[in-house]
Amino acid sequence: MRMDVPDETLARAAADGDGEAFAALITRHYDRVFRLAFRLTGARAEAEDLTQDICTDLPGKIARYRGEAAFTTWLYRVVVNATHDRRRRRATHAKAAMGWGEVEVARRAEADETREALDWLTQAMSALPEDLRDTLALVLDDMTQAQAGEVLGVSEGTIAWRVSEAKKRLRALKEGSHE
Repeated sequence: MRMDVPDETLARAAADGDGEAFAALITRHYDRVFRLAFRLTGARAEAEDLTQDICTDLPGKIARYRGEAAFTTWLYRVVVNATHDRRRRRATHAKAAMGWGEVEVARRAEADETREALDWLTQAMSALPEDLRDTLALVLDDMTQAQAGEVLGVSEGTIAWRVSEAKKRLRALKEGSHE
């Protein structure tokens, strides 16, 4: 399929079962999905798993794409929702795992090692509240504030405030680490 075909046309064709159109969309947007998943999760392995899960679930989800927003906006929303679902499942599993003693201690130690290996920004972003982290991840992925607002379902003004608040908190974290 030609790469100059708009995403929205490919999405409609993929929703109708066109495998070539679906493959073209995946080829075109896989790296973008992975980058956003990495920024939202802060861990390469987690982002890889999440990206694979999203791509596996996408054929069923794409049938619900109505074309009311740009395909990329819709796709970012899918990534954000999948990340939130995964965080909720992880929190539920972590609660269930409490009291498992050595297994839980080992899991937490491995998670600590992984966090230590990440760069400062990724670490600092993980300290932000979900709404600020999600907003910053989208804006860092070259989305406009209007597009990020559309993905997250909030106003452009809210996005602007969240970016400002995230920057303020990141600055404070950085200053605190240099003392």
